[in-house]
Amino acid sequence: MTSMWRTCGWVLVGGALILALSLGVRHGFGLFLAPMSAEFGWGREVFAFAIALQNLIWGLAQPFTGALADRFGAAKVVLIGGVLYALGLVFMGMADSPWSLSLSAGLLIGIGLSGTSFSVILGVVGRAVPPEKRSMGMGIASAAGSFGQFAMLPGTLGLIGWLGWSAALLALGLLVALIVPLVSMLKDTPAPLTGHEQTLSEALREACSHSGFWLLAVGFFVCGFQVVFIGVHLPAYLVDQHLAASVGTTVLALVGLFNIFGTYTAGWLGGRMSKPRLLTGLYLLRAVVIGLFLWLPVTTTTAYLFGMAMGFLWLSTVPLTNGTVATLFGVRNLSMLGGIVFLFHQLGSFLGGWLGGVVYDRTGSYDLIWQVSILLSLLAAALNWPVRERPVARLQVQAGAA
Repeated sequence: MTSMWRTCGWVLVGGALILALSLGVRHGFGLFLAPMSAEFGWGREVFAFAIALQNLIWGLAQPFTGALADRFGAAKVVLIGGVLYALGLVFMGMADSPWSLSLSAGLLIGIGLSGTSFSVILGVVGRAVPPEKRSMGMGIASAAGSFGQFAMLPGTLGLIGWLGWSAALLALGLLVALIVPLVSMLKDTPAPLTGHEQTLSEALREACSHSGFWLLAVGFFVCGFQVVFIGVHLPAYLVDQHLAASVGTTVLALVGLFNIFGTYTAGWLGGRMSKPRLLTGLYLLRAVVIGLFLWLPVTTTTAYLFGMAMGFLWLSTVPLTNGTVATLFGVRNLSMLGGIVFLFHQLGSFLGGWLGGVVYDRTGSYDLIWQVSILLSLLAAALNWPVRERPVARLQVQAGAA
């Protein structure tokens, strides 16, 4: 028992540090929109498209990196992902055209994130932690990723001010390279396939025939749309509202800080209450928070309050969504199935990031996207409500036999 908990702790710490680096650096990409667009004379759509492409590639690659992690262990996948992520940051720092920005920030970093973020890392945690503590373990790992978002934003802004945007990206590339030695902490050796275990195709067929799987996936689309739109465009939006540029950075830092408490709380509550019902509540609260932000005058105070409130709700969806997938289908194929659900999150991320730039360049305002975000919150709340947190028949039979 002591050995098991030592292994769990080792995996949790390693996974938490990797998520903190991976998501912390990614959370600051919105800070590069203004300086890069100004230097090259781009509209906001160019940078927004590159980040939207990053999220799309990340999502498309995620089921495959997840399947590889489930079958061969996460360490190899995280190692390759960390190297590609670091190279993408270096090449992004040297980008001087829309296509080179899309290649580096979009393609390379997108693939890198698929190997170093939630689906793969939470798959490791889900396999390492006992079932009764699984939701809490995922919440702790997700909270560490949130701490990285909080801690890295001021550092990223400081690097841009000190070194300029290009050298700042090179420095961030060196930081992300620290993921490579951290891989050794991920003690994840999947159990050998036995005659009673599912094959990959059987797992896919089982999930695809389950209505709850698709309801979770489409609901997660909304999460991606909202967080990427806000993460990429909020700093510029606040400048448009005549607030100092530092306010936008502080708001995103507050999102990261309060996200720590939100993801931890979600993981804790997910072990005690229905996770789909908690997801419904989260999306309804997002609609209220965004609506109040648009209704109230935009001031430094209301911007900070928005960052705190959205931060608490930011990635709280992640341990709840992944935890529900684990409850429904087990942990054997968790990284792959979680990756498919996450693909929908990233489709939403692509549209949220890209359409924010398109709508702004066409209309000079983000108002339409804010309104769409509220409507999507209501849709996600309705989709998650009917999901029943009940293991599939296969797992019920296995539990009965045991």
